[in-house]
Order: sequence, then C-alpha cells, then structure tokens
Amino acid sequence: MKNKIWMDGKLVNWDDAKVHVLAHGFHYGTGVFEGIRVYHTSQGKNIFRLRDHMVRFLNSSKVLQMKMPYTLDELCEACRDVVRHAGPDGDYLRPIAFYGVHPEYKIGLNPSKLGTNVSIICTHMGVYMGKDQVEQGANIVTSSWEKYSNGAAALNAKVCGHYVNSVLAKLEAIQRGADEALMLNGQGNVAEGTGENVFMVKNGKIFTPPVSAGILEGITRDCIMTIGRDLGYEVMEKDMTRSELYMADEVFMTGTAAEISPIRSIDNRLVGNGSIGPITGRIGQSFHKAAVGDDPKYASWLDMVK
Repeated sequence: MKNKIWMDGKLVNWDDAKVHVLAHGFHYGTGVFEGIRVYHTSQGKNIFRLRDHMVRFLNSSKVLQMKMPYTLDELCEACRDVVRHAGPDGDYLRPIAFYGVHPEYKIGLNPSKLGTNVSIICTHMGVYMGKDQVEQGANIVTSSWEKYSNGAAALNAKVCGHYVNSVLAKLEAIQRGADEALMLNGQGNVAEGTGENVFMVKNGKIFTPPVSAGILEGITRDCIMTIGRDLGYEVMEKDMTRSELYMADEVFMTGTAAEISPIRSIDNRLVGNGSIGPITGRIGQSFHKAAVGDDPKYASWLDMVK
C-alpha cells in the first residue's frame, strides 16, 4: 500500500507518515480510533456511515479529555480525501487521534500539556475472519480473560489502550485453534468478541447484550438491529449467559471489520445444526445490499466519494 496518508491537516506520502517515539499515545495507549468500511459500488466508493463513525470518534476523544483540533465536517472531508487518493484495494479507513510529545520531551502519565495528533489511513482489510469462516461459520471459544467492566474503563469509547484486553483474548483463541474469542464480563454474562458485537437467534427472535454488559455500542450492531426490525423480527437487548448461546438456534458476530460473521461452534459445541442459519443469512444479505447502495431505504447510511 503506497497511498497518501492524512496527518495533522495535510496529505503526506506513505513512507513519510512518521510518529515520534516519545508520543504519549505510543507509551500509554492514550489514543482513540475508528474503523470504517469503504465499499466499492456501481456508483463509486461509499464510506459507510462515515458521519456516525466520526461523531463517535469525537465523543471518544472527550472521554480522554483530548482536544480535537478539527471539526466534524473537516474530519469527514479528510476521510473522503484519503479515499480519493487510495488505490483500488483500499477498503478500510482508520482514523486515529493520540496525545503527542511533551513540549519539554518529558515522559509521564499526565497528558494535560500535550497536543493532539490526528491521522487517517486507508488500507486493505478484505474478509476479516476469512472466506471459509464467512461461508461456513467461525469456531469460537470462551476466553479466560474477563472483559473490562464499565467501572474500570469507558467502554463505549474506542480507546486504543482498551484493546490490549482484546489482544490477549485473541491470542489465546488462536493458540487454542479457534477463529475468535467470546469474552464474558465480571458477572459471567456474554459481553462481546475481541472486536465484534454478539447476536443470538432463538425461536425467531434476535437478542444482543445491552451496553451495560460492557460492550462497545457498535455502528454495525445498530445497522443489524434496524435491519432486523425492518424485516419483521423482534430484536431485544438482554443479558445472556454463554450456555444460552450453546442452546441458541443461530449466533453471529458483527463489526465494521467482521461485517456479519456467522458462528458455527462455541467451545466445541455446534450452534444449531452447525450451518449458517436462515435469519443470519437473510440479515447478512440485507446488510450487504444496504452497504453497496442497492437498498434505497438505507440511503442515509451512504457517503459517496466524488
């Protein structure tokens, strides 16, 4: 990838996008980020739900008391500019903001005297969990690592440092031969995956954990809840145990990177009959139509790059 990268207000060459090793965000994880899919449609490139993502980006920065030097409109236009300069494989945007270098080059936890650096990159994501997993369903395992509680971290903000927890769970899952990890909260209830929200289908109804379970309030999650209701399904937020997932008719995960990822097994137990369920398939098809601009009902989710 040799695209242009937007750094602090201007486009720079890929090889010139450098960050100082003393940046506070590098040492302490004091950054916020977004992941945004770019869909190549017959009408051009669509940055899916761009404005919603960038609103969350700004809200996440508030949690860290990070002063953002750009407005919402400026950030959205910067994302479009990066996509305009991206190559044909560019399908994933990563805006990131982080505390920078102390004016006296000091190292310490207090970021109050630091400025904010902002970068936006367009790279290639492709199929996040793998083609086989999308077509046949992924195998997941319950992680031994507990999801942070809402009392320990501001989980509705996409803070860089929060994802160390997810990295540990992801490594454990891969080393156990699984595709992804299921994370439980301190009450033993289902929270989310390492970077995905979780949905369960039971008796024709769709369930997902509430924000109070310690999850990120995902934008793809919101899409799926909207689409599910528009298709006539009852969609509810409720606390769920992992044994409920074992006995579910269908389970799937959602996220910007993961999109709609059906789950084949959990802890070596087949979900349903081990194949992609009809409701998962129907919602997945509807989501794809919305993302590529083939369903006018969801035109407000599109941000076409001109």
